[in-house]
Amino acid sequence: MEIILLERIEKLGVIGDIVTVKDGYARNYLLPNKKALRSNAANKAVFDANRAKIEADNEARRTDAEKEAGKVNGHQVVLIRSSSNSGQLYGSVSVRDVVEALHADGHDLVSKAMVVLERPIKTLGLFDVRVNLHPEVSVTVQVNVARSPEEADLQKDGVDVMAQMFEKDEAGFTEEFDPHAEPGVIAGEAEEAPEAEAAAEAPEAVEGETSEA
Repeated sequence: MEIILLERIEKLGVIGDIVTVKDGYARNYLLPNKKALRSNAANKAVFDANRAKIEADNEARRTDAEKEAGKVNGHQVVLIRSSSNSGQLYGSVSVRDVVEALHADGHDLVSKAMVVLERPIKTLGLFDVRVNLHPEVSVTVQVNVARSPEEADLQKDGVDVMAQMFEKDEAGFTEEFDPHAEPGVIAGEAEEAPEAEAAAEAPEAVEGETSEA
Protein backbone atom coordinates (compact mmCIF):
# COMPACT_ATOMS: atom_id res chain seq x y z
CA MET A 1 0.00 0.00 0.00
CA GLU A 2 1.20 3.52 -0.82
CA ILE A 3 0.87 6.01 2.06
CA ILE A 4 1.72 9.61 3.02
CA LEU A 5 3.65 9.88 6.28
CA LEU A 6 2.29 12.30 8.88
CA GLU A 7 5.37 11.94 11.12
CA ARG A 8 8.85 10.51 10.95
CA ILE A 9 8.82 6.71 10.91
CA GLU A 10 12.11 4.94 11.51
CA LYS A 11 13.43 3.23 8.39
CA LEU A 12 10.55 4.64 6.30
CA GLY A 13 10.84 8.42 6.02
CA VAL A 14 9.75 11.82 7.36
CA ILE A 15 6.60 13.96 7.23
CA GLY A 16 5.21 14.25 3.70
CA ASP A 17 7.13 11.30 2.24
CA ILE A 18 5.10 8.95 0.06
CA VAL A 19 6.24 5.38 0.66
CA THR A 20 5.04 1.84 0.01
CA VAL A 21 4.50 -0.54 2.93
CA LYS A 22 2.82 -3.89 3.50
CA ASP A 23 -0.97 -3.67 3.68
CA GLY A 24 -1.13 -5.22 7.15
CA TYR A 25 1.39 -2.77 8.59
CA ALA A 26 -0.59 0.16 7.19
CA ARG A 27 -4.04 -1.08 8.22
CA ASN A 28 -3.11 -2.38 11.66
CA TYR A 29 -0.65 0.27 12.82
CA LEU A 30 0.07 3.33 10.68
CA LEU A 31 -3.43 4.34 9.62
CA PRO A 32 -5.35 3.70 12.90
CA ASN A 33 -2.63 5.53 14.88
CA LYS A 34 -2.83 8.51 12.52
CA LYS A 35 0.79 8.20 11.52
CA ALA A 36 -0.06 8.13 7.82
CA LEU A 37 -2.77 8.59 5.17
CA ARG A 38 -3.57 6.44 2.19
CA SER A 39 -1.90 7.99 -0.81
CA ASN A 40 -4.61 9.15 -3.21
CA ALA A 41 -5.55 12.42 -4.89
CA ALA A 42 -8.00 13.48 -2.16
CA ASN A 43 -5.61 12.79 0.72
CA LYS A 44 -2.71 14.46 -1.06
CA ALA A 45 -4.82 17.62 -1.38
CA VAL A 46 -5.80 17.44 2.31
CA PHE A 47 -2.18 16.93 3.35
CA ASP A 48 -0.90 19.83 1.23
CA ALA A 49 -3.58 22.13 2.66
CA ASN A 50 -2.72 21.17 6.25
CA ARG A 51 1.00 20.56 5.95
CA ALA A 52 1.99 23.72 7.84
CA LYS A 53 -0.24 22.81 10.79
CA ILE A 54 0.92 19.18 10.79
CA GLU A 55 4.57 20.25 10.90
CA ALA A 56 3.85 22.87 13.61
CA ASP A 57 2.07 20.29 15.79
CA ASN A 58 4.95 17.87 15.30
CA GLU A 59 7.44 20.57 16.33
CA ALA A 60 5.45 21.31 19.50
CA ARG A 61 5.36 17.62 20.46
CA ARG A 62 9.08 17.30 19.79
CA THR A 63 9.81 20.29 22.05
CA ASP A 64 7.80 18.71 24.88
CA ALA A 65 9.58 15.40 24.33
CA GLU A 66 12.99 17.06 24.47
CA LYS A 67 12.08 18.63 27.83
CA GLU A 68 10.98 15.25 29.19
CA ALA A 69 14.10 13.61 27.74
CA GLY A 70 16.29 15.54 30.14
CA LYS A 71 14.42 13.99 33.06
CA VAL A 72 14.07 10.45 31.75
CA ASN A 73 17.38 9.81 29.98
CA GLY A 74 19.64 7.64 32.14
CA HIS A 75 16.96 7.15 34.79
CA GLN A 76 17.09 3.79 36.58
CA VAL A 77 14.00 1.89 37.69
CA VAL A 78 14.23 -0.96 40.20
CA LEU A 79 12.11 -4.08 39.81
CA ILE A 80 12.21 -6.67 42.61
CA ARG A 81 11.64 -10.21 41.37
CA SER A 82 12.09 -13.79 42.61
CA SER A 83 14.59 -15.96 40.80
CA SER A 84 16.32 -19.33 40.85
CA ASN A 85 19.87 -19.76 42.14
CA SER A 86 21.10 -19.34 38.56
CA GLY A 87 19.49 -15.89 38.30
CA GLN A 88 16.59 -16.98 36.06
CA LEU A 89 13.39 -15.10 36.92
CA TYR A 90 10.18 -16.89 37.81
CA GLY A 91 8.36 -15.10 35.01
CA SER A 92 9.69 -12.13 33.05
CA VAL A 93 9.81 -8.32 32.94
CA SER A 94 7.57 -6.82 30.24
CA VAL A 95 7.03 -3.39 28.68
CA ARG A 96 4.10 -2.85 31.04
CA ASP A 97 6.34 -3.44 34.07
CA VAL A 98 8.85 -0.85 32.82
CA VAL A 99 6.13 1.73 32.12
CA GLU A 100 4.49 1.24 35.52
CA ALA A 101 7.85 1.67 37.24
CA LEU A 102 8.50 4.89 35.30
CA HIS A 103 5.04 6.21 36.21
CA ALA A 104 5.73 5.39 39.87
CA ASP A 105 8.84 7.56 39.62
CA GLY A 106 6.84 10.46 38.18
CA HIS A 107 7.44 10.00 34.43
CA ASP A 108 3.78 9.90 33.44
CA LEU A 109 4.33 10.94 29.82
CA VAL A 110 5.90 7.58 28.93
CA SER A 111 3.44 5.14 27.34
CA LYS A 112 3.75 1.48 26.38
CA ALA A 113 3.99 2.43 22.70
CA MET A 114 7.15 4.40 23.47
CA VAL A 115 9.11 1.58 25.14
CA VAL A 116 11.22 -0.59 22.85
CA LEU A 117 11.89 -3.96 24.48
CA GLU A 118 13.19 -6.39 21.88
CA ARG A 119 12.52 -9.37 24.15
CA PRO A 120 11.19 -9.86 27.70
CA ILE A 121 13.82 -9.67 30.47
CA LYS A 122 14.18 -13.09 32.12
CA THR A 123 17.26 -12.78 34.35
CA LEU A 124 18.59 -10.64 37.17
CA GLY A 125 20.85 -7.75 36.19
CA LEU A 126 20.99 -4.29 34.61
CA PHE A 127 19.39 -3.71 31.21
CA ASP A 128 19.36 -0.65 28.95
CA VAL A 129 15.95 -0.04 27.38
CA ARG A 130 15.21 2.49 24.64
CA VAL A 131 12.25 4.85 25.02
CA ASN A 132 11.00 6.82 22.00
CA LEU A 133 9.41 9.91 23.55
CA HIS A 134 8.82 11.23 20.02
CA PRO A 135 9.66 9.91 16.55
CA GLU A 136 12.69 12.21 16.63
CA VAL A 137 13.58 11.99 20.35
CA SER A 138 14.90 8.77 21.91
CA VAL A 139 16.37 8.19 25.37
CA THR A 140 17.68 5.23 27.33
CA VAL A 141 16.51 4.10 30.75
CA GLN A 142 18.13 1.41 32.86
CA VAL A 143 16.11 -1.44 34.34
CA ASN A 144 17.63 -2.87 37.53
CA VAL A 145 16.16 -6.33 38.16
CA ALA A 146 17.12 -7.73 41.56
CA ARG A 147 15.85 -10.05 44.30
CA SER A 148 15.93 -7.37 46.99
CA PRO A 149 16.52 -3.62 47.39
CA GLU A 150 19.93 -4.44 48.87
CA GLU A 151 20.97 -6.43 45.80
CA ALA A 152 19.59 -3.67 43.58
CA ASP A 153 21.89 -1.18 45.36
CA LEU A 154 24.87 -3.51 44.82
CA GLN A 155 24.09 -3.81 41.11
CA LYS A 156 23.67 -0.04 40.88
CA ASP A 157 27.19 0.32 42.30
CA GLY A 158 28.58 -2.04 39.68
CA VAL A 159 28.65 -5.29 41.67
CA ASP A 160 27.96 -8.42 39.62
CA VAL A 161 25.44 -10.12 41.89
CA MET A 162 25.07 -13.16 39.62
CA ALA A 163 28.84 -13.75 39.65
CA GLN A 164 28.79 -13.64 43.44
CA MET A 165 25.99 -16.22 43.48
CA PHE A 166 28.09 -18.63 41.41
CA GLU A 167 31.14 -18.04 43.61
CA LYS A 168 29.12 -18.96 46.71
CA ASP A 169 27.88 -22.16 45.05
CA GLU A 170 31.41 -23.18 44.09
CA ALA A 171 32.77 -22.32 47.55
CA GLY A 172 30.46 -24.92 49.10
CA PHE A 173 32.35 -27.78 47.36
CA THR A 174 36.05 -28.54 47.99
CA GLU A 175 37.75 -31.47 46.32
CA GLU A 176 40.42 -33.30 48.34
CA PHE A 177 43.88 -33.44 46.83
CA ASP A 178 46.77 -35.77 47.66
CA PRO A 179 50.01 -34.86 45.80
CA HIS A 180 51.41 -38.39 46.47
CA ALA A 181 48.44 -40.30 45.07
CA GLU A 182 48.79 -42.38 41.92
CA PRO A 183 47.32 -40.84 38.74
CA GLY A 184 43.58 -41.52 38.59
CA VAL A 185 43.30 -42.37 42.30
CA ILE A 186 40.89 -40.30 44.40
CA ALA A 187 42.37 -38.90 47.61
CA GLY A 188 39.97 -40.81 49.88
CA GLU A 189 40.73 -44.08 48.08
CA ALA A 190 44.47 -43.44 48.37
CA GLU A 191 44.17 -43.22 52.18
CA GLU A 192 42.04 -46.37 52.41
CA ALA A 193 44.43 -48.45 50.27
CA PRO A 194 47.24 -48.96 52.89
CA GLU A 195 44.66 -49.96 55.51
CA ALA A 196 43.13 -52.51 53.13
CA GLU A 197 46.57 -53.97 52.35
CA ALA A 198 47.42 -54.24 56.06
CA ALA A 199 44.14 -56.02 56.75
CA ALA A 200 44.84 -58.50 53.94
CA GLU A 201 48.34 -59.32 55.24
CA ALA A 202 47.29 -59.71 58.89
CA PRO A 203 45.83 -63.29 58.62
CA GLU A 204 49.00 -64.57 56.90
CA ALA A 205 51.14 -63.27 59.75
CA VAL A 206 48.94 -64.96 62.37
CA GLU A 207 48.93 -68.25 60.44
CA GLY A 208 52.72 -68.21 60.22
CA GLU A 209 53.12 -67.75 63.97
CA THR A 210 50.79 -70.69 64.66
CA SER A 211 52.73 -73.11 62.45
CA GLU A 212 56.01 -72.17 64.06
CA ALA A 213 54.54 -72.89 67.44
